[in-house]
Amino acid sequence: MNNHPAPVALVTGSSSGIGAAIARRFAAEGMRVVVNSASSTEAGNKLAAELPEAIYVQGDVADVADARRVVDAAVTAYGRLDVLVNNAGTTRFIPLDDLESADADAWRAIFDVNVLGTWQMITASVPHLKAAGSAAIINISSVSGSRALGSSIPYGVSKAAVNHLTRMLAATLGPEIRVNAIAPGLIETPWYEEAAEVLESSREWVTANTPLRRVGTPEDVAEAALALVRATYTTGDILTLDGGRHVV
Repeated sequence: MNNHPAPVALVTGSSSGIGAAIARRFAAEGMRVVVNSASSTEAGNKLAAELPEAIYVQGDVADVADARRVVDAAVTAYGRLDVLVNNAGTTRFIPLDDLESADADAWRAIFDVNVLGTWQMITASVPHLKAAGSAAIINISSVSGSRALGSSIPYGVSKAAVNHLTRMLAATLGPEIRVNAIAPGLIETPWYEEAAEVLESSREWVTANTPLRRVGTPEDVAEAALALVRATYTTGDILTLDGGRHVV
């Protein structure tokens, strides 16, 4: 009989889309899950109620006090923290050649969530992750962090920062904490239709030009996140998840 407590996973931005799929997949594996969102409280509470052992905690990761409060709530509820998934993110859909629209406000809004929010969640979580032992941080990045494409230049640069943050923290936090990232391509989420229009990447185009001949789903990202939790000899990796589009 296994007397070890079930691992606890905190998934930011998990009231819908990729985050919700990760929360569901982790719960299906027996993890206790902390669902989070900045504003979608009804959806967050509904998802937490659907999972076997989960709570919902509202909080904006871009706010340092909120980030600490979310982590504290997770540890208060379950007594430990084993996995942190930094999925909360934002963007603005700005054509890459429209430099004037990518103004300082756009840069700040995107970096506050995607980079500083990720950093604030990690720094608040590290003491608890170290205490758990063999813990994992997974940052949700994007293929636009390494390729000249995406919803906007500030977004792509923010994800490049997340990639390098992942590598630097992997070198710093081992061996107690493994730090990896997932870099999805175009995934069918609530952002999909707007993103497809800006990127001129319709479902048909992606299907025709991707070796796996389909568009990605939130469940694909969730499977990759679970794989990285299990991959105990992997750290500092940026896992590209685009159906093979990067090789053609």
